[in-house]
Amino acid sequence: MNAAARIRAARWTDKDLVAALIADALHPSSLAAWLVPDTKQRRQVLTEVVAIWVEHALFFGDIHLTDDLTATTVGFHRYRPIPPPANYRTRLTEVAGPHADRFDLLDALLAEKQPTEPHYHLAFLAVRPDAQKAGRGTALLAHHRSRLDRIDLPSWTAVLAGGEHLFVRHGYTPRPAITLPDGPALQPMRRNARRSSSGEGIPINPAHPVDNRWQGFHV
Repeated sequence: MNAAARIRAARWTDKDLVAALIADALHPSSLAAWLVPDTKQRRQVLTEVVAIWVEHALFFGDIHLTDDLTATTVGFHRYRPIPPPANYRTRLTEVAGPHADRFDLLDALLAEKQPTEPHYHLAFLAVRPDAQKAGRGTALLAHHRSRLDRIDLPSWTAVLAGGEHLFVRHGYTPRPAITLPDGPALQPMRRNARRSSSGEGIPINPAHPVDNRWQGFHV
């Protein structure tokens, strides 16, 4: 990425662009094929489901973009419990149709691993396919890390198995993987708050799962 490129907070008017960017990045992945096996419907379903969460993050989290609009992070401020998106189940059924059950199953499997104490949930890191391998993901994670260090909270995320290395370089530790039925594996990861470097400060398998839904993987 050009050294002069900047990262900025997304605005409400960016929400459709962000949803399309994430769907474009996710579309070629094994997870996208598992979520929406129908190749003709895949991109539209992914875009519309992601749009629900992008909108929600503008109320209960934050979204950052590179200034060339090719890469983004979407996160949620889980400093306290937050509600699901308004009318989520109805909206998911409307946009995902027969594929909604796959999103529901992913919701449940991720919820078993997400911590319950205050943390930052990095839900999406996405780089448009034609802009990958140019340092944009690294720049966004470095920006993300600097913000985490200022608030001194742990962070949690999940990535497609095999994509851990970039996150490890930014302080994340892999946890036991989640294997989807007849599908790919996901790798939950955590980054401890600066005040806790022992790896013991953030439980990964809580007794009372939080409502993380299906977001939490990166492409």
